[in-house]
Amino acid sequence: MSAIEPTTRARARGERLVLYGWGRTVPSSSVVIHPSSVDEIEELLGSPPSAGVIARGAGLSYGDAAQNNGGEVLDMSGWDGIISIDPGQRLVTAQAGATVAQLLAALARHGLTLPVVPGTRYVTIAGAIASDVHGKSHHRDGSLARHVASLSLCTPAGGCVEVSPESDPDLFYATFGGMGLTGVIVRATLQAESLPSPWVAVDLDRTDGLEQTLELMAEEERHRYSAAWLDLLARGPRLGRAVVGRADPIRAEDDPSPARAMAGNGAAYARTLARGPLVDVPRGFPAPLLRPASVRAFNELYWRTAPRRARGRVEKLPRYLFPLDSLGEWNRLYGRTGLIQYQLVIPAGQESALVRCFELIRARRIPVYLAVLKWLGASFGGPLSFPLAGLTLAIDVPASAPGLASALDALDAVVAECGGRVYLSKDVRLRPEVLAAMYPRLDSFHALRSRADPGGVLGSDLARRVGLCRAL
Repeated sequence: MSAIEPTTRARARGERLVLYGWGRTVPSSSVVIHPSSVDEIEELLGSPPSAGVIARGAGLSYGDAAQNNGGEVLDMSGWDGIISIDPGQRLVTAQAGATVAQLLAALARHGLTLPVVPGTRYVTIAGAIASDVHGKSHHRDGSLARHVASLSLCTPAGGCVEVSPESDPDLFYATFGGMGLTGVIVRATLQAESLPSPWVAVDLDRTDGLEQTLELMAEEERHRYSAAWLDLLARGPRLGRAVVGRADPIRAEDDPSPARAMAGNGAAYARTLARGPLVDVPRGFPAPLLRPASVRAFNELYWRTAPRRARGRVEKLPRYLFPLDSLGEWNRLYGRTGLIQYQLVIPAGQESALVRCFELIRARRIPVYLAVLKWLGASFGGPLSFPLAGLTLAIDVPASAPGLASALDALDAVVAECGGRVYLSKDVRLRPEVLAAMYPRLDSFHALRSRADPGGVLGSDLARRVGLCRAL
């Protein structure tokens, strides 16, 4: 699943390609290089073009974080080896381009898994670190920054160095959420945990409207995983009706049915994880297949077929954690103009601001085709890490929706005013002055960059747009 167009990936050094993010908006042209060694990466960082260099993995960031118009892009997806697994210490070391799916499959053979995964298993480990990804268990497990032991990082100032929370905590944590602007990640060592079984027990609740949804979400969260699907195309009091899914891992010894049948069969589970999507959306849709009427009909069907209340439904872990992975290249459903995913977080205690966001979505008639709401736990890590304690809402919207730019600007104002922020890994249109309001530790990030990259070698379309790679 690559967001490079055309899909035939560059093999020759220095091939110019038009690159997109997953949202397929704002394409730009870069010279794509496939480095073959650490020495080559260090050489490239030492003699960059005027527009700089940025690393790229699977290209699944929604926006322009892994693009570099007029400059160079280091395609690290070929660096996908798993170097070692230490079952005793529960540590796995992998190259930057290894995907979450590859790590999960390799760990499963040892009865292990990763404690934190994003919403798709096809992202690379380096991309997950650069975005400081979080999952459905952030309220309990935090983001990826809590579970990485060390990094091999190539910086323009220091070459390739090993960094950890002990050796260089400032550089280490700034890399999480740093969008590739602190250095080129070469490999990482991650903490794993025991895999009880490849199944979860899911509790489901169906709500009738936004007020009921927020009341349910306000209850104390006792499950490891939690997320709510929201219908934001429903009209009147039904707006914000939801299907809330909460889940816990099943221990094989506690369940007599499928979990026990799979117990100890790590190889079979590994093969499941390593599989690609069940079907790919073909290329070539000039007009979007998704439209408000068809999505509204799907939402009605999905909501009505969900149980009002169900407890302990046994479900495969990958299906629960990665629901969209079964449909490959689903971004093509939005047509050539693409989609924008806007993800915000509202601090705990500021739920009235979240209600204002929903009211604004309704008033501006933003056509939200997919909406997910979940709790995040306490903030942790570097100055650009997204999560903070509160509710996070992610919405998918066709990029061609009328009035979308001004509507999202209005949402930005509500989010910034209450101390919230938007997720840079999803962003494609944030303004620099809004970034500064949302990320109060921005000066700390610039200070770190002045040490790791004093010449401003590392740069991207995102960084220039929001002022992250300002002149040092």
